[in-house]
Formats: sequence, C-alpha cells, structure tokens
Amino acid sequence: MRTLFPSLGRMLAAAALAMFMAAVPAWAFAVPHVFLVQNSGWMEPFYSDPQSQFKPLVGALAGSVVQPGEAVVLAAFNQSLPGAPSPRALLSFKAGQDSAQKITQALRGLDTARKPGSAALADTDLGEAVQAAIAQALGGKPGIVWLFTNNRNSPNNDQATAERNREFYQLIHGGAAITKALAFPLRMPVKGEHYSANGLMVYAFAVGAEGNRALDALLAARRVERVITEPPARLKPLDRDTVRLAPRKVENAPGVRFATAPNGVLRADVAPDARQPTARIEWNLENTMYPYTISSATLSARSTLGGENRPISLASSKVSALAPGKPAPLGSTMTLPVAQIPDKWSAQALKSAGSAYVLPGTIQLHLADQKLELSQAFRQRMAALFPGDPLPDIFIPPARVQASTAVLPVEVRVHYGMGPLLALGGAALALLGAAGAAAYAYARPRVAHLTVEDELRTMRARPGTTQPIYDKAGQQVAQLKTTLFGHQLLDLREGAQVKVRLGR
Repeated sequence: MRTLFPSLGRMLAAAALAMFMAAVPAWAFAVPHVFLVQNSGWMEPFYSDPQSQFKPLVGALAGSVVQPGEAVVLAAFNQSLPGAPSPRALLSFKAGQDSAQKITQALRGLDTARKPGSAALADTDLGEAVQAAIAQALGGKPGIVWLFTNNRNSPNNDQATAERNREFYQLIHGGAAITKALAFPLRMPVKGEHYSANGLMVYAFAVGAEGNRALDALLAARRVERVITEPPARLKPLDRDTVRLAPRKVENAPGVRFATAPNGVLRADVAPDARQPTARIEWNLENTMYPYTISSATLSARSTLGGENRPISLASSKVSALAPGKPAPLGSTMTLPVAQIPDKWSAQALKSAGSAYVLPGTIQLHLADQKLELSQAFRQRMAALFPGDPLPDIFIPPARVQASTAVLPVEVRVHYGMGPLLALGGAALALLGAAGAAAYAYARPRVAHLTVEDELRTMRARPGTTQPIYDKAGQQVAQLKTTLFGHQLLDLREGAQVKVRLGR
C-alpha cells in the first residue's frame, strides 16, 4: 500500500491543515500549498552539481507564493516501494514571514534516493506523487500542488516514457479534482556524475474551485513572476477563458464611451440622454492559451445587459491562425439596453446624481469547432530543454476539447448631472418656505378691536380659536371666532350691543 507520509509526517501535516482550516474564513483566497520535489535517480545532476540552482529555486518560489497563515507541506518523491514510501514529508508548518528559509533549510540535506537495500537509484512516478498530494496531503480539499521535476516519468525504470507521460497527463486532463494546470519549462543546465540535464519543469496544479481562484490571484499579483519569468504553458482548462476581448474603437454611438477598467471589466459610460440603440465596436481578439495557436474556430457572441439577452452581430464568424500575443481585429454591432436606462427625473437617476447608475452584465464569446495546435517554437524549446523526451506531443489537447467560452464582464454606467436634483431641491426649499410662512401666519395672534356697550376692548386670538365676550355685568353676550382671514361674531345675544373692528 502506498502512503504519502510516515506516521510522524502525517500527524504534522494533519495538524497544520487543521490549524489552517480553523483560522481562515471560507471566503478567503488562502489555501494550503503542497510542494513536491523529485529526488529520483534522474534528478542526480540537480543535487550533485555544485552550481545547481534547484534547491534555491524551490525556496524562492515558496517564499513568494505562500502567504502568512497558509498551511505548507514539503515532500520529496520518487516511486513508492515497500519500506520506502513516496512521497515522504520533509516539513509541515503554518507559514509566517520565514517560509523561504524553512523550505531551504529542510531541503539542505535532501539527496537522490536509492531503492531499499540496493545501490540502485530510485525510479520516478509523477502520477503517484500528484495523486497522493491531492488525496492525502490536502485530504481532498482545495489547495495548490507545486511539482518540481525533470519530466522523466519512468516507474520501475520503464523506458516507455511517452506512455508514462500520457498516463500523467490523463490524470491532469481527465481528473475532476485538478481545475487548473500550468507548466513552467525552465532552463537549468546541470552536470552530475551519472547524468546531465538542460532544463527543469515546474507544475502548478490548482485543486478545487478555491484552489483555482487562489492560483489566479497569485498570477494576477505576479507573485510567481517574481521568481519564474518564463510565461506558463496552460494545460487546463482549454475550454474557457481562452480568448480576451479588448475594445479598440467605437462608432455610431453618440453619448457612449467604452473603456476597460483596471480589473478587466468593460465599461460603457453613457450620457442620460443617449438613445442610440446600437453601437459598433472594433475589438482586438487575443488568444490567452499559450503555447497553443487557435488554428480555426467558429465565433458567436451574446450580451446580457440590464436583464436583456441579445445576440451580438460579428463582422466575421471565423477565426484562424490566432497565435498567443498576436491580436486579430474583430468588428461587432451590439445593442445597448437603452430601455433600461432610467429617466433623469426617476428615483434611480436622482439617487445617482453626481455619480453613475450601473447596469451590470456580460459579453459571452463562444468558439465552436475549435482546433488547437502546439506552436513549433514551443516544441523546439521543449526539445532543447528535454532532449529525447516526447513531452511536446503530450501537450496536444484532448479530442473532447472542441469548444470554449470567454466571458467579459460589462458595466453600463449612466452618468447623471446635478441639475435635476438641484431643481428638485430648489422646489422643495420653496415649498418648505411657503409652508413655513403659512405656519407662521397661522400661529401669529390676530388683534380684534371691539365695542361692548360703548366700552372699547382689545382681544388677541390665534386662528382657529373661539373666545367668549362678556358685558359689564359679566354675562356672555357673544363669541369671537378668529380665522386666517379675520374675525366673526357668533351667538350674539338679542339686544346686545357688540361691534367688531378687525385688526392685524
């Protein structure tokens, strides 16, 4: 039975992963890292050559990609045999600021392995190492597996390396656990007592959706690029995010301006009075699948904006010989969701005054009947780094990968000025002023001059009140009702002499 760790190593790894899972929130990009370092016989010159940069490379990459708080497992691998398990844990810890130093220290005493009870150098099983890292070191949970190898996959010293490499790549392409796979071919000439080598391969395998997001974040932050300047060759996926659309020019869209935000979102800045139903956009179509050339594909596109799903008319429905890094022009006509743009007097517009009302959406570009081919330059480079190794043939994409979809996030941003809001604010202030004046007028006491039995009197009252009027004997002879518009005598007693002269 093959195992990843001896018992002590297994406990250390489990403890580190448990601490990590308890400390990191589910939404974070922090994931465990497993570093697999090959030490089979084929790696002899990387260990024996005093000028070898192999171990420093592992430490430097780990120090760049691992973030404080993340769980780290370092293991050496060759081929598992009774009494000699592979991979074998060298180190398991929760990363701090000294990850590179810890990795380098742990690798210092590592040398090429030999078969149990024999002087023969150990063989290699790449698939075994990766499967063990996923199933045991990560426990089937998300993470990133880094593999450092010279690409000689030869279990039991099997010379049929082409077949073994196909088995290894079947694990990558066909396995559901690996969501993203990248390969970094590096020039590293070394010479040992038994062998010499020209190059080294570093693989990065993202496990699970969270591992994929974490690897994408490392690439976007250029943390890998700090150590490895060579562009990664994409092995998986080959059915999504295979191309990129970059706007070059917009025509026939008054009041609309397109631009790409730093986060890659395409923004359409629209004036609130723009009512042009269509816009013609000239794109640069870029292949993002290094080292593959899209030899041919059929294109179609749709937009989902403001809840409206509409087809995008393309100037050409075919693409051919699209190499990485060499954009091709692509014209399109797309419909803007003008019916979904709020009127400038609407509540949404007033709420967005001085900023922008955002309608999120996407543009989807679909490539059907997609045919990929490995560039000749990449084949030649691989042949120079790994002479005699048929690896470039194995980079041929699986036959089932014949379509792909690229999704471009879009924001339609409608910019509303402050005019309507200021106008409404002025009207509101005017209404408030009128209401205040009315309130003051209502609350201000009114003065009434009365003559009661030839006696002059002055009474004050607020609008809406009624006061009794008494004669000299103290008998009520009438009532005085006060309104906003004056005074009125009520219930005047027969024969009473009461007169009112209105006052203010």
